[in-house]
Amino acid sequence: MNKLVVVDQGSGAEVSARIVETEAYRSDDPASHSFNGPTPRSAVMFGPPGVLYVYLSYGIHSCANVVVGADGDGQAVLVRAVVPVDGLQTMRDRRAGRVDTDLANGPGKVCAALAIGLADNGTDLTAPTARIHIVDDGIPPPAHPLVGPRIGITKAIDTPWRFRTPSR
Repeated sequence: MNKLVVVDQGSGAEVSARIVETEAYRSDDPASHSFNGPTPRSAVMFGPPGVLYVYLSYGIHSCANVVVGADGDGQAVLVRAVVPVDGLQTMRDRRAGRVDTDLANGPGKVCAALAIGLADNGTDLTAPTARIHIVDDGIPPPAHPLVGPRIGITKAIDTPWRFRTPSR
């Protein structure tokens, strides 16, 4: 948490936002897309760490995860919420009619505000030419993040793998 997601919008324009809420998923977790092994949808979760796994929730909303496990392990962290840092007006335009606090306070809203979609699935977030990066700007993760159960799942709902900055 507290890292920046930076997305190249083309023509040298970027939007960026600070990650303030995440959820963790592992291959031994029945709520994880990787639980039953690799499928066409979840194969990216089994790739190397630092890759973006994007899927559609309810067939409508893109959700972005960062693969974090070793190659073949099936672990990822869902980016649940971000706070805009650069490109606020662009995010407002994409999420018209929302107050700033509601621009990216859910995983589908994050992808809408940052223009992350299925075409970004498999992006190597560490590649110098990638459109999307995660950047450490020196802000440390919270010393005492808020920890609680994950949201929007029906299995392993009590697993305390949701992490938020204390201000969330």
